[in-house]
Amino acid sequence: MTNAILVQPVISKTDHKSALKRIETLMDLEKRTRDQEIELETLFVLVSNYEEKHVLIFPPHPIDAILFRMEQQGLTQKDVAKILGSKQRASEYLNKKIPLSIEAIRKLNDSLGISGDILIQKYTTKK
Repeated sequence: MTNAILVQPVISKTDHKSALKRIETLMDLEKRTRDQEIELETLFVLVSNYEEKHVLIFPPHPIDAILFRMEQQGLTQKDVAKILGSKQRASEYLNKKIPLSIEAIRKLNDSLGISGDILIQKYTTKK
């Protein structure tokens, strides 16, 4: 028989903060009991529901998304140059000197799986 798990609803900023803190504590455990696993899963659902309704999450900057995906996949600028067809163009894009072209967006979407909605965002370039 398992012990009762007491999980509070997440309906305020304070609840949200407390739930995130508890999730972090549970995630840091090397081994979790079955009750702790259930509590963690329940908190994930409650926090996700709260965040969907109350937390505005802005999409990442297009170049930051590319750099993040490069890091995830262990890619270099040279690898991105192969995707885009030019070392110079890859450098200009990654250093935010020029905005991504529609063709570059298509290639990056196909090759790296980054959403077109993220890549197509307007951003300022460095002069």
